[in-house]
Amino acid sequence: MAHARISKYLPPDINPTKAAIAYGCRALPKLNEELNSEDLLTRQKALMALCDLMHDPEYVYEAINLGFLESLKSLLKDDDDVVRIKTTEVLYIMATHNVGRNSFLENDIILALSFLMDDPYALCRQNLHQAFKYLAQLPSGARGIVDNGLISPLVLKLQREEEKIQELILDTLASCLQEDATEALSSCAVPFFKQKLLSSNKNIRSKAAQALMAISIPLEGKNQVCRHDVIPILVQLLKDEEEEVQANAAGALMYATVTTEGKYAALDSEAIQPLLKLLFLIKVRLNATKALTILAEAPEGRKLLQGHVFNFRSLEMDQNEAVRRAAHIAIKVIEWKP
Repeated sequence: MAHARISKYLPPDINPTKAAIAYGCRALPKLNEELNSEDLLTRQKALMALCDLMHDPEYVYEAINLGFLESLKSLLKDDDDVVRIKTTEVLYIMATHNVGRNSFLENDIILALSFLMDDPYALCRQNLHQAFKYLAQLPSGARGIVDNGLISPLVLKLQREEEKIQELILDTLASCLQEDATEALSSCAVPFFKQKLLSSNKNIRSKAAQALMAISIPLEGKNQVCRHDVIPILVQLLKDEEEEVQANAAGALMYATVTTEGKYAALDSEAIQPLLKLLFLIKVRLNATKALTILAEAPEGRKLLQGHVFNFRSLEMDQNEAVRRAAHIAIKVIEWKP
């Protein structure tokens, strides 16, 4: 004979750490109410559920229209560490969508997030830096970070943060410095980047070279790179085992050697031979070609490269149009006669 028994276990499709999501159009309004609840567990469960929903851009759009960003801004100041961590996670997921990034600028989310840069929990800081990284991919987002005066604090954080967070900061800075490098140049960013070029972490070396590429676009950046003896280190990185590091080092040299001082610093560091060896690596060949072209503008560089014109001739048949064009310009500069 069968007996009726009530199981002590929850049904398999029920997650006790997440709020139950209401049906249809009530789903997000109910979560927003729960985010503003006085009960800590209710706020935590609502944030857990929201993390899942924000992967869908349609939910992101609806949440923004319902005023979720104001609720999330207030939760960034919550005393509970789980609430702060999950709030920053929700915001960084929203930042992966274009509609989310634009709304961050309209609702002053950048400044609200910046107050957590000294949060005691690494996961909270990691989430906010991921949000900044995605936000900086938009020119307006990069400008927003610059206008909020965050470049100097980000540069200083490179000295104290965990390596994973340093990578995110370098990504953010590389994007922001293309927009405006003024604050970074006055914040001694070049010596900090130089130090990161010597890191044992390949990702940090690569991203530091990328940041140096961006900061070398203005003239003052080129001058500081020469002044702080960064060029010999960049030349050494051309021999790095990682192709990404080589490509970014070649790119940084491409900008830094535009000045006469930069050209001769690279020539004195014997940059031509390692650059020639990189001409046929897919990721590196474009930057290497352009860097060699700039070095060929100096008589000494042109003389050293005249015996290697055949390398550039073969690149004129490359599938990539940008490489073909760069090789054609390189040949013209190398074969130029006064």
